Amino acid sequence: MLDIRKWVILIAAVLGTQAALAQEDFPTHFVCDFNQGYAWTYEAGKYKAAPPADLAFEVARIDLEHQTASLILGGKPAKDLKVVRAINANHFIEVVNEGFLNLTTIYDLDPATGKYPAIHSRHFGLFGQPVFAQYAGECVPKP
Repeated sequence: MLDIRKWVILIAAVLGTQAALAQEDFPTHFVCDFNQGYAWTYEAGKYKAAPPADLAFEVARIDLEHQTASLILGGKPAKDLKVVRAINANHFIEVVNEGFLNLTTIYDLDPATGKYPAIHSRHFGLFGQPVFAQYAGECVPKP
């Protein structure tokens, strides 16, 4: 019979192996396209929704072990990203000017499409008023 310490060691070994496998299976560079969603602005005490413009960018130099990545806009490096790992997904956080946040979540591969479902959220403000957007799309590994 295993005591609690042995169970903890066994579980840690399994989880460590799964994390290493996830790093191997997860690409280190994605091209992402977000073509669905809404943007909201707060004006005169109410939120107003409108479809946002399509959005495309790349997430590159993904290093899950060190929790770092880079954002590429228009083919040019733009920002360093922080990575938060989750079960079946990885979150990429960008801190933009004035401390506002952009968050992109790339989920595990959808074997039916060969693409990685993704969500992108932007939280910022203009002239003291909240502005935010939520996009749905997909990412594909860049060869």
